[in-house]
Amino acid sequence: MNKLNTSVVFKTNFSKSVAFPSLTIIIAISLCCGFFSTETEEVFNFIKELVFKNLSWLYVLLVTVFVLFLIGLATSKLGKIKLGHDDSVPDYSFFSWVAMLFAAGMGIGLMYFGVSETMSHYATPANANLAVDLRAKEAQLYTFFHWGFHAWSIYGVVGLSLAYFTYRHNLPLAIRSGFYPMLKDKIHGRFGDIIDVFGLCSTFFGITTTLGFGVVQLCAGLVSLKIIPDTDFKYQVAIVLVVMVIAVFSAISGLGKGVKKLSEMNILLAVLLMLFILVFGPTIYILSTFTEGLGYYISHFISLTFNTYAYEKGSQEWFSKWTILYWAWWISWAPYVGLFIAKISKGRTIREFILAVLFIPAFFNFLWMTVFGSSAVWIDEHVAHGALSQLANNPDTLLFNFFSYFPFTTLLNVLSILIICVFFITSADSGIFIMNGIASKGAINSPKWQSVFWGVLLSLLSLSLLRTGGLASLQTMTLISALPFGIIMILLCYNLWKALVADNEYSIKKYSHGSLNWNNSNWKEHLEKILTFSEKKDVHRFIDTTVKKAFIELKAELANNNVDANINSFSSPQHAIELEIKFDQLRNFKYGVMAQALTISETLINEKNSPDSDSEITFHPITYFGDHRMGYDVQYLSKDGIISDVLREYERFLNLSSDRDNDLIMKPTN
Repeated sequence: MNKLNTSVVFKTNFSKSVAFPSLTIIIAISLCCGFFSTETEEVFNFIKELVFKNLSWLYVLLVTVFVLFLIGLATSKLGKIKLGHDDSVPDYSFFSWVAMLFAAGMGIGLMYFGVSETMSHYATPANANLAVDLRAKEAQLYTFFHWGFHAWSIYGVVGLSLAYFTYRHNLPLAIRSGFYPMLKDKIHGRFGDIIDVFGLCSTFFGITTTLGFGVVQLCAGLVSLKIIPDTDFKYQVAIVLVVMVIAVFSAISGLGKGVKKLSEMNILLAVLLMLFILVFGPTIYILSTFTEGLGYYISHFISLTFNTYAYEKGSQEWFSKWTILYWAWWISWAPYVGLFIAKISKGRTIREFILAVLFIPAFFNFLWMTVFGSSAVWIDEHVAHGALSQLANNPDTLLFNFFSYFPFTTLLNVLSILIICVFFITSADSGIFIMNGIASKGAINSPKWQSVFWGVLLSLLSLSLLRTGGLASLQTMTLISALPFGIIMILLCYNLWKALVADNEYSIKKYSHGSLNWNNSNWKEHLEKILTFSEKKDVHRFIDTTVKKAFIELKAELANNNVDANINSFSSPQHAIELEIKFDQLRNFKYGVMAQALTISETLINEKNSPDSDSEITFHPITYFGDHRMGYDVQYLSKDGIISDVLREYERFLNLSSDRDNDLIMKPTN
């Protein structure tokens, strides 16, 4: 009797060239931050200060490019292109889509900084000489700036690039796919692996540090409710374990079931909390500051975007600690959030994607920061007498102290803790999903144990770093890594633009001009021409025989009708021939055909069923005109077809000339 094999075989779709190098880097850096936290933090802080001090202008330039790039795409004809095939439809409703991208993009940050950022700018403004009555206005302005269009443009660039290449061109949902126009099939090799390793490590460290912030704030909230006596490490362990177990189960259940439902629920809870503060807080003051703050932000948008404080030395330290740190923070999160947004955005048009990603979350952030931030400033001035300002640098407890000035304080604390928990879960849930995707090179289905693995690893490393005090050094390292990824994002913009232009040209590409007049009788001749790449001598012969004969015959007929025409031949810079009719008061009519060289795609040359070619260059007879319009290929036209085409252009010329409104166009230029 054979013994049963009781060994457990773990199936995995981890990529050895991505997952294992990434895990090695993650564990090595975590160990350094954990066992040598002080020394590591000193080194990373030195590097961060060096980078922020000398390259702050580069961060500003990068983020500015991202904003302008997305706005340019949204307003251009490229905006109509779909993230998917032309008949694709979105996988999620509009509300579910916005809820998920919002939960992944900002989440815990809104709870953590909703009160504290405005209060920090109010208590310690960028301009130390600012009058007291302007501090609140400037505090709101910079809060809008840091949480508005610029932040979401960073996420949008990565998300749009990956969604386009994944759903439009069936490439893996991985950062490497965004480099296809530049690297071609090399994205599947070492270059692509390096890019994905960077993205996976960045995602892991970003989630780890965010989980650390979430745990600390959750502990502070539970202390305020007197559920736990203090923020001791054992309570942090309990919180992480509970949250991560839920997150892993949510990840295993699938993106559509887990994150979708949690995100929808959390948006509703967050709106409920915000409405409570609006109603029971200084309502008129909040609404007034929102309206004025929105206008103030819009009117200062350009100056804020390009400002590097080069002429304001006293504000440069503040600038590095706030604006540059935020830009670095958003960029460091871009691989994770961008991949997640890409995953849920199939079927949207580029214009819809950009307008929704830039404006809807930003507008909600403005409203949220005004409701919480302006309320805090008003309470600090009129009720607390500076008590909230004194806690500006302690965001862990500031939110719960802020709630103490409202009725139903306990209910508010419970609701806010619940929201933080769900944001915590959705961040971890979507992070597990994204890391699984990167580590497996975009595999559609992964074994469930891999989700458990990422959840356990996140829990162990975040708790160990909290215990040893290494979380701060890991956060600093993550901020440093933002600069090289910012350069990668610029390359993503270039590759996306290149691909979209090619996509648009492909979609508007018309049939060859000559093929419009084909008939059924000569289809074999037409097929032979299609399956042959023309050489230079072939096109020269076509010009010197078919085109020239057409021009000679047409010139004779024009002469019979008292119209003088000239035939001009050229051999340089291109072999060409043209028919020209001269005018005194009008631009000369000119119809020419020239031999134009075109490079054949290497992909087409290597295809089995493509036409044979001994060279990478083919030649086409292309028309040109006296008004410098774009010409077209006439290789399939016969002699009579050429004559008909010239007459069609000449008839157009005379019709345009007869209209006085076209005088500026039709008159000759010097």
